[in-house]
Amino acid sequence: MTARSAWWLGVVGAVGVLAGCGRRSPEPTGPGGTEAGTLTVRSTAFPAGKAIPPKHTADGEDVSPALSWAGLPAETKELAMICDDPDAPRAQAWVHWVIYKIPADANALPEGVAQTDAPAAPAGAMQGKNDFGHVGYGGPAPPRGHGVHHYHFTLYALDAALDLQPGLTKKQLLAAMEGHVLAEGEVVGTYQR
Repeated sequence: MTARSAWWLGVVGAVGVLAGCGRRSPEPTGPGGTEAGTLTVRSTAFPAGKAIPPKHTADGEDVSPALSWAGLPAETKELAMICDDPDAPRAQAWVHWVIYKIPADANALPEGVAQTDAPAAPAGAMQGKNDFGHVGYGGPAPPRGHGVHHYHFTLYALDAALDLQPGLTKKQLLAAMEGHVLAEGEVVGTYQR
């Protein structure tokens, strides 16, 4: 191998590594490492890919939007949802909401889920910490003039009722869900200042 060939191989390898750096954190797979299925997630607050109303942001009432879903596998034991913003000006996506232990028979989250460890609705659900430093939903609050940000509301159908406590971070929840995700889906909303 010539020195020039070795140099090109090094460049190609470095580009491959760098290409993976800006991606969202790897999502867990289903049992046995199989690829997870796809769920349909919607919001009555905003159409997919469109602007999130100010009511659901830090510029408004800062209440969580109503969300619904379909296509849960029959084996689903419970659900979890994470909302994050990969456009945040930092190395990792900014986490806006971590909610888990949602009952498998639930097909929606109401608007304005209380910002407590264990909200009354949906019954049995628990919430974790967002990157604002508190429990529950924290709406979009991108830096002014930073352009359009995309908020991913990702729902996970799990094959087991996980033994979890309130207050988990996104990272802790993803670790607990590893190998238990039967299906996932998301709806993305946008916001800018």
